[in-house]
Amino acid sequence: MPGKRAIVLVDHGSRQPEANAVLAELAAMVQALAPDRLVYHAHMELAGPSLAEAVERSVREGATEIVVHPYFLTPGRHASEDIPRLAREAAARHAHVNVRVSAPLGLHPKLAEVVLERIGD
Repeated sequence: MPGKRAIVLVDHGSRQPEANAVLAELAAMVQALAPDRLVYHAHMELAGPSLAEAVERSVREGATEIVVHPYFLTPGRHASEDIPRLAREAAARHAHVNVRVSAPLGLHPKLAEVVLERIGD
């Protein structure tokens, strides 16, 4: 029987709890849209849970496939180097689990729509 599929949203992390709460809220929104997946959030630094902790939780809940999504707009160093490294380190403890990292948000027509919505146009 195949295991569960998980999504881990990961951002930089902040010393401001209200900033970190945004990612937790987004994870809840994604969970509502994808009820067949386990959805967690993580922060690279400055706040918990860490990416390793989110991967551990996913595995404990039965995930055998985990997609780590960098919640960044551009493919900078964090999205292209740091998060993949942290994901590899977390995955090394779970040989039976497939962990991959998706591309960051990047350019997408829906983001342009969100910009216009935010500025009130």
